[in-house]
Amino acid sequence: MRPERRRRTPLRRALRGLAFLAVALWSLFPIVFVIHASFRPPATIFAVPPQYLVRPTVQNYVELARLWPEFFGSLANSLIVTLGATALTVAASALAGWVYARRRGRLLTASAFFMVLVRMFPPIVITLPLFPAVNAAGLSDTHLVLVLLYAAFFVSLGTWIMKAFVDQVPREFEEAAEVDGASLRQMLRHVIVPLAIPGMIAAAVFVFVFAWNEFLFAFVFTTTRARTAPLIISEMLGSVTGVDWGPVFAAATIQLVPVLLFVALLQRHLVAGLTAGGVKG
Repeated sequence: MRPERRRRTPLRRALRGLAFLAVALWSLFPIVFVIHASFRPPATIFAVPPQYLVRPTVQNYVELARLWPEFFGSLANSLIVTLGATALTVAASALAGWVYARRRGRLLTASAFFMVLVRMFPPIVITLPLFPAVNAAGLSDTHLVLVLLYAAFFVSLGTWIMKAFVDQVPREFEEAAEVDGASLRQMLRHVIVPLAIPGMIAAAVFVFVFAWNEFLFAFVFTTTRARTAPLIISEMLGSVTGVDWGPVFAAATIQLVPVLLFVALLQRHLVAGLTAGGVKG
């Protein structure tokens, strides 16, 4: 049996490598195509037969700035909303994660299942009933309404990520801090938070990517002042004069690059957040 297993091992490794390569190509091809197309003359993007060897050009970015100058203002709106939603979600998730990890009770158990249940609802189901309430509160077309909605939508996932990290922190650390006279605030600040930073970063990555690319909430609750970049790109795709694909791909590339850099820089912490609590001992 052992020789057969040894003979099968190289074949299994080869199959796994091919499967990984197929998934990587499937995931990377759209990203590479968008970035590559943004530096091509518009006439060659969808040429038949395909033209691979063309001289790169930045004309698409020049046309984007000339035809859609509001896109760059919408990027600033996206950045404000994304940073605000990320900070609020991480702060709330860190505190909630500690409570769920260290406290027990029927109410907490019920609220945990309620968070998961609400997270399963499609966003459109929550959006429509909220529209009149947002208007009545005077929050329509503001950055604040998007920050609150994005944070509320992702605080459940962030809480479970943080709970998994806090579960790995020995209770003896907290007990030692209490013996030394530390208050609850000091204990959270100097003991729990430093040890749970990878989990906070993992939660931040999820919220950042979601908030930066979210379309539905921004479409329903904003009109002019707080429009985000995805809304402008959708207008470019729905232009009555036809779609100018060069500026569209240039805008998509500009919006894509910050997310790619952010995820790439924090990839190690993201993997740690996904695997936290999976192995004990």
